[in-house]
Parts: sequence; C-alpha cells; structure tokens
Amino acid sequence: QVQLVESGGGLVQAGMALRLSCAASRSIRSINYMHWYRQAPGKQRELVATITRGGGTNYADSVKGRFTISRDGAKNMVYLQMNSLKPEDTAVYFCNADDIVANYWGQGTQVTVSS
Repeated sequence: QVQLVESGGGLVQAGMALRLSCAASRSIRSINYMHWYRQAPGKQRELVATITRGGGTNYADSVKGRFTISRDGAKNMVYLQMNSLKPEDTAVYFCNADDIVANYWGQGTQVTVSS
C-alpha cells in the first residue's frame, strides 16, 4: 500500500508556471511507474506524464516541451513542473503509482489557468 498526497495547485494566469508535488507514504524506489493524470470538467481522465523506475519519461503531446516530471527517491516525492500554462491545462491533477499488481491514486489538486 502507498498513500499519495498532491499539492501545489492553484489559480494562475496563462503563461505562468506551477510545480505540483506528490508525497508518497513509503519509498517509491521500487514502483515501476509514477504518473500524473488530469481530469477537466466533463472530460475523461487523461495521462499527462510518466516517469519510470529507471528515470525514463514520457509526455502527452499536449504538454511536451512545457511540462517536466521528476522523482526524488530519497524524499519519496514526484513532481510536475508546468511552464507556459494555458487555459486548456485547467483540470484536477492526480498522482498515480503504478506497481503492476496494484494502482494507487491521490485525491488530486486543482489547477486553474485564466486567460
């Protein structure tokens, strides 16, 4: 089991930046994939960014070049640096731990980008 708590969301203007944090209740060193998802009102949850246990990363086309996912194994933390934010980035952002046999979610943090 692992509990995840997201933080760092807020209301910003377009073009600004935010850094989301995801704190895990135990070591994430052995977790194969850590993801950030987002869900906008009336839309399905979508995968935004992934970081593997080995440090490999992958991004949705809509955020490539603007968002950066990272992990700090020593602190049991995962981050999502979001630059050049757009109104269409407005959503609740969720941290997810994908350990193959189990899947864990945080409660989400709201990001609102005004134009």
